[in-house]
Amino acid sequence: MNGNATFRHTNSAILAVTSVEAPRVVSSTEFDERLAPSLKRLHLSKRLLERVAGVRERRWWPAGTGFDDAAIEAGSKALAQAGIRPEEVGLLINTSVTRRSLEPSVAVKIHHGLGLPSSAINFDVANACLGFVNGITLASNMIDSGQIRYAVIVAGEDAQPTQETTFERLNREDSTREDYLREFATLTLGSGAAAAVIGPADAHPGSHRIVGGVSRAGTEHHELCVGGPDGMFTDTKGLLENGLKLVVDAWDEAHANGWDWRSMDRYVTHQVSASYTNAIIKAVDLVRERVPITFPKWGNVGPASLPMTLAQEAPTLKAGDRVLCMGVGSGLNTSMLELAW
Repeated sequence: MNGNATFRHTNSAILAVTSVEAPRVVSSTEFDERLAPSLKRLHLSKRLLERVAGVRERRWWPAGTGFDDAAIEAGSKALAQAGIRPEEVGLLINTSVTRRSLEPSVAVKIHHGLGLPSSAINFDVANACLGFVNGITLASNMIDSGQIRYAVIVAGEDAQPTQETTFERLNREDSTREDYLREFATLTLGSGAAAAVIGPADAHPGSHRIVGGVSRAGTEHHELCVGGPDGMFTDTKGLLENGLKLVVDAWDEAHANGWDWRSMDRYVTHQVSASYTNAIIKAVDLVRERVPITFPKWGNVGPASLPMTLAQEAPTLKAGDRVLCMGVGSGLNTSMLELAW
């Protein structure tokens, strides 16, 4: 295939990756209770979220805590863990899907909250659940080119407002089974935040090299999952089938271009549901025991999902381990990124 879908980095590394878990646990049983009138009227069984999606619970922020406040907290933790001072940072990328307004960017508040210098470039990257992986790639390119030395990538998500609106809509007397199934994915979402600090590998022995990877687009499927403040509306079957095909195409293209990801030490995937994860494992023959699972306790935390899972796994990884980050975002887009731990 012609094009530039595969890429390699020369001198960028993850110096730290951190997460902030929203403290309020909301079980799927509680969701069933709130939807009890419509479930009864539509003759839908309870526990679909657990049985079908595998999501037992998700997190919400307490009143007064904003998703951007959580992103600032995650970024501060990552800078401290990396040993990098705010004044050394040349780039901040916010990759959150959640936002309060169309402008200004979410990044400006986080830039201010982290105490970054005026010289630090800051902007949002919006690419659904793939945003954080895209942010790492962009930062790596700028570090490789010498434009910057250090970057902070953040994501903060707040699922509660959208889910509250969905409860109201699905409990209306005129809601249908089709409405419930179309909005089922909204109920799997969760809240959380993550951050990573990226820097030059040669200046930080023992850091985690960002090796490179592959990206593929299937934008003919851009209407399969459409989300906004009022809810997320999904063609679940179409999203799974076409998302899987895109992942397999990207996997095959990467291997045709010299990559070999068949025996990685860890596969850190975007966390969606049990059916999605099982399908990915089967489609490209991953070693199941090397695929960490976090969606049962966090749900789908959008672009924060993958780095939160990576942060959870980091203490169990050792120097020399090979890690493959695998993300898919509605649109459709996919990207796979190899890390040398």
